[in-house]
Amino acid sequence: MIDLKTPAYRRASFALALGSFLIFCNLYLFQPMLPLMAKEFSASATEVNWLLAASTLALALMLVPWAVGSEVIGRRQVMLISLFLMPVVGLLMLAAEDLVWLSIGRALMGASLAGFAAVAVAYMAEEFTPRALVVAVGGYISANSLGGIVGRLAGGFVADHWGWQTAVIGMAGFSLLVAVIVWRLLPPQQHFVASKGQLGMHTRSVFQHFRQPVLRYAMLIGGVNFALFVNLYTVMGFRLVAAPYLIPVSLASMIFLCYLGGSVTAKLSGRWTLSFNPITGMLLGTTISLAGMWVAAWESIPAMLVGLMLISSGAFFTHSLAYAWVSQKATHAKATATALYLVHYYAGGSLGGFFLVACWEYSGWYGVLAGGSVLYALIYLLSLRLIGVAKHQTPVVQPAERNSQSVL
Repeated sequence: MIDLKTPAYRRASFALALGSFLIFCNLYLFQPMLPLMAKEFSASATEVNWLLAASTLALALMLVPWAVGSEVIGRRQVMLISLFLMPVVGLLMLAAEDLVWLSIGRALMGASLAGFAAVAVAYMAEEFTPRALVVAVGGYISANSLGGIVGRLAGGFVADHWGWQTAVIGMAGFSLLVAVIVWRLLPPQQHFVASKGQLGMHTRSVFQHFRQPVLRYAMLIGGVNFALFVNLYTVMGFRLVAAPYLIPVSLASMIFLCYLGGSVTAKLSGRWTLSFNPITGMLLGTTISLAGMWVAAWESIPAMLVGLMLISSGAFFTHSLAYAWVSQKATHAKATATALYLVHYYAGGSLGGFFLVACWEYSGWYGVLAGGSVLYALIYLLSLRLIGVAKHQTPVVQPAERNSQSVL
């Protein structure tokens, strides 16, 4: 097993964190470009939203298939296939002649990204010692957040100055470089045992998890929370580049630095769980995020930035608590349960964009306030339902499962 402070640990943890960084660079590359792409293709904000929604939706749908496939061919192989597909798909997107084909290319990118995202933690769980696993996962998650920020900043800056094609070419080149580095650094698996016939087991687990309200409501909270979080940023991008602000896309993309507020509250969520009810924390996070949306309504750029910081802080707090809740409350097939949470999470981010962007197109930020308030009210309702079912939950004893099922 790979332990802390060893050469193998340094190579493996760096390779996994670098791969994680790359995944989220690619996933969110187009988000700050959306106002530019609307002009490029003479499309509405709702239509151009497919460039973000297609990738997140495809990622959500492919998480479980990649995880199941890794049970047969191995985690490392799946991760490398995923990484080397990224530059190929990126270059293929350059051939797109219209928004439809470019959106299809983005969907293929999301499907490619899902392979690494689905099995990286499973590789760590099988190859690292318990204490090394805890530290490595922390670095992996930090790389997620950093990759999302850097990908957005790079996409906005490069596209604004040299066009979206240059941004795609640059990211494809960077993706190939990272894929080669990970291939050279990531140690071969020593503790993976291939197994077949996992599809039926995972399918049964999916339906079993859906039948448990204590999991279902938490997954829905995660999905609606992410629908609000990621798409309030998208709408703010359209708001800042429009009159009366007319801020360049490269400068408007700097709003994604407000994500760093969420990095702080995500860490604080663990301490909250030690002393307080996680569901109460979800309600608190939702309230902070809701307050941020209303603060951002002021026609003042400083107020908008404070609002975005509050949105990030509250959303990450809620997400961390809901994600941990699903992992803890699942009585069996915990890996499948956490995979399902991420399916809800990314599907919510994808589908929620069409709702909030339509609100923006219909009546500006006040329309976003109205539509967003409906979604926040839904989170409150789901949280209250979760409190009710959690009080009546009866522990269920399930047969032991293989450790290698920890696919996320």
